[in-house]
Amino acid sequence: MFAAERRQLILEMVRANGAVSLRELARVVQTSEVTVRRDVRALEAEGLLDRRHGGAVLPGGFTRESGFPQKSHLATAEKTAIADLAAGFVEEGEAVVVGAGTTTQELARRLARIPGLTVVTNSLLVAQALAHANRVEVVMTGGTLRGSNYALVGSGAEQSLQGLRVSRAFLSGSGLTAERGLSTSNMLSASVDRALVQAAAEVVVLADHSKLGTDTMFQTVPTDVITRLVTDDPPPNDERAATELQALADQGVQIAVAGPEQPAGGDSGPPAPRRHPRHGGERRRTEDSVPLPGQRRTPQPAPTTMRPATPLSDQGRVADLAPRRR
Repeated sequence: MFAAERRQLILEMVRANGAVSLRELARVVQTSEVTVRRDVRALEAEGLLDRRHGGAVLPGGFTRESGFPQKSHLATAEKTAIADLAAGFVEEGEAVVVGAGTTTQELARRLARIPGLTVVTNSLLVAQALAHANRVEVVMTGGTLRGSNYALVGSGAEQSLQGLRVSRAFLSGSGLTAERGLSTSNMLSASVDRALVQAAAEVVVLADHSKLGTDTMFQTVPTDVITRLVTDDPPPNDERAATELQALADQGVQIAVAGPEQPAGGDSGPPAPRRHPRHGGERRRTEDSVPLPGQRRTPQPAPTTMRPATPLSDQGRVADLAPRRR
């Protein structure tokens, strides 16, 4: 494929999806990420798109939301690994809320294996994934159907969540930064996500590495309310994603990194910490006290300190990065 053909295809993908990772672009145009990065830089110089952490977005600063058909084909391996790992944090008999999104839909397919769950959701796709699960009760919110992501939104959805209390909420979004937390491109979706957060004692964000450092219009979950981030391993040359992970860890967010061969969760508790060959020793999870929604986390002494911007390269591991407190 000639350079002009590659760049035209890259531009069409960004226009169709709003934001696309370099890894996905390289896969589609069948070339290296180095070549794609050069093409993206050339297109940015022409004002046709903007570069972001590990990817490209529509010009203008904020990404727009993609529809479900486009998002369902992006970063599929990463979403599967994230869902596998996140399911390991759910125990039998729990009550959880699961928001809308393609990554949370993957999580729901794994939650179907865990008996005794009660899952509250505003997503038709999540409910569909759990419809035939044995001993899993599904509670749908009310609201108005938003066709682009098959989610129930509006005042009806928000009011149906009032008075609800569950152990944890699993949410996805369009972007995640240490400065603003989780964000999305649609006001109605953001409002329902905030209501889901208010119902949970713990907030778990599911976001692949391409969303790290991406900022979108409406904030849903401030960083100080996020208990844990479950993400995939950024490419070794993606220093920006590694830096963003460190910044999130510094603010008290527990980081769990999944590899593509992570076994499906649901049969046991969270995977045990594994040795990190790059540094030796063992990375232990630090369980800070879980804040109530809207409250800031009380700082606790951290047993270890993560080196700044260290690439996370082990496959199928959990690396809960201990926050570095000031």
